[in-house]
Amino acid sequence: MMGYFDSLADFIAMGGHGLYVWLSYALGAGVFLFNLLSPRLIRKRLVTEHKRRLRREQA
Repeated sequence: MMGYFDSLADFIAMGGHGLYVWLSYALGAGVFLFNLLSPRLIRKRLVTEHKRRLRREQA
């Protein structure tokens, strides 16, 4: 890191492009987390609905 930048502030600023660089990293991380968590949440909801439907049919 310090081979290309003189300080941590320079690293964060990325030569004036820091906003775009870090925003793209954050957006990429957000998409990754969404793709990781979304199927799990959908599966949990479907399992809950299926259990509820089975209980209703047995009653």
